[in-house]
Amino acid sequence: MTKKVKPRVKHTPQRTCVGCRLVMPKRTLSRVVRTPEGVQLDPSGKANGRGAYVHNSRDCWQRALKGALANALRVELSDSDRTQLEAFVQTLPEETPPAPVVSA
Repeated sequence: MTKKVKPRVKHTPQRTCVGCRLVMPKRTLSRVVRTPEGVQLDPSGKANGRGAYVHNSRDCWQRALKGALANALRVELSDSDRTQLEAFVQTLPEETPPAPVVSA
């Protein structure tokens, strides 16, 4: 009797958006990281420091900037950090985040 070979399922890292609390694949979210220099966007997703994830939509970012982002990073956002992040928010579309993908 031969064994049936099942195709290997690739693991997709999941992260939670601090704005809307939806769990989505890591690649669909933007990472914000707390460093000794302050809070910064992390496009590579690999920078050292405590990180948090947010959807690329203004709605999620606005909710995150109200306090959830600072709480997730365990830091008080300085005026310069907040200004930098709000400038990034202005470049984003106003659409709502995509619906979560349910995998079986």
